Amino acid sequence: MRLVLDTNILVSALISASGPPGQLLAAVRDRRVILVTSEEQLAELRDVLSRPRLRPYIRSADAEDLLATIDAIAVMAHDLPEIALSPDPKDNPILATAVAGEADFLVSGDKADVLALGSVRGIEIVTAANALRRLAGTAD
Repeated sequence: MRLVLDTNILVSALISASGPPGQLLAAVRDRRVILVTSEEQLAELRDVLSRPRLRPYIRSADAEDLLATIDAIAVMAHDLPEIALSPDPKDNPILATAVAGEADFLVSGDKADVLALGSVRGIEIVTAANALRRLAGTAD
């Protein structure tokens, strides 16, 4: 299963390893799923992880470990298509990453803009809990 984990899912995974985002990150680390990302997403992730408001919740060592893990095992999507589907233009690169990386699912916690789309060019957009159910073979 090829997954794009939206930046909000990756950040949530660092904040709470036991929640659905954290469990998905564990599946990535255990190589039970293939993580797909892009340079555009990594730039956003680095920016978000450097924000002072997250420092009380995410240790810098954990952030560095996440980036190293992604660097070591993620599949990089290149030549992202132009996509302008989200009401928030900042979300379009993650949609393009899913398309270019031929993901099976885009996993997001952004209910208002990303999840509300339902799918992008045939790639289903799901919550972390839904992705876990699909991984376990018990999808809705």
